[in-house]
Amino acid sequence: MEDDLGELFPGDRGVLDPEVRRVLVHVVQRRFLLAERGRDEWKVLLENQQLIESRLNDLFVRLVIDHDRGVAYKQQVRSDDVDVPILLRDAPYSRAETLVLVHLRTVYQRESAAGETSARVDIEDVEQTVLSYFADADGDTARRQRMIRSAMARLAKDGIVDEETAGRFRISALVEIVLSAQKLRELRDWLRAQPAVSLDESAADETALDEATPEESTLEEAVL
Repeated sequence: MEDDLGELFPGDRGVLDPEVRRVLVHVVQRRFLLAERGRDEWKVLLENQQLIESRLNDLFVRLVIDHDRGVAYKQQVRSDDVDVPILLRDAPYSRAETLVLVHLRTVYQRESAAGETSARVDIEDVEQTVLSYFADADGDTARRQRMIRSAMARLAKDGIVDEETAGRFRISALVEIVLSAQKLRELRDWLRAQPAVSLDESAADETALDEATPEESTLEEAVL
């Protein structure tokens, strides 16, 4: 290290500055990078977008930046013409998480149409609506509430909701990327056609929900 001050560790052959390396690692590690959660990180990403894209492309991974929403995420490159080793694996939301997403996306769409700059929900409101999607086979109310709160916890970790105060959540614009308006309509139509959606039903019913679940609700993360 003393012989070469450019090295960050013994044997280092990297050429990127330390802060750029960190952002690159975070892009690989995380499902999303959000401008509102890390302004400095977002600035580094935009200033070094071409370099970061180049490193990701070397791994057959594509960088997607939504400037309007302040969201960046990655996609696995897939091709019929090139033998592409798969670095990213699908990380789909569970059925309970998808049902919660439907409600959050509906609220976000409604508030946006009304001209509101942000949308917020209370956990009690989420529970009241999403509980109606479940069936008797999903257990008692307490068990269903635990599933809903667990789903909200994961969505908060992904940045889709942000708990501002206890039980009060702001819905991020990220929900529009995870669940498009078209896919939301498809899934809501499917839900209306079902008497209730049991989370422990047969494989046939699992397939039905999987087919109705939008592609956007399947995330990708690195296999590390």
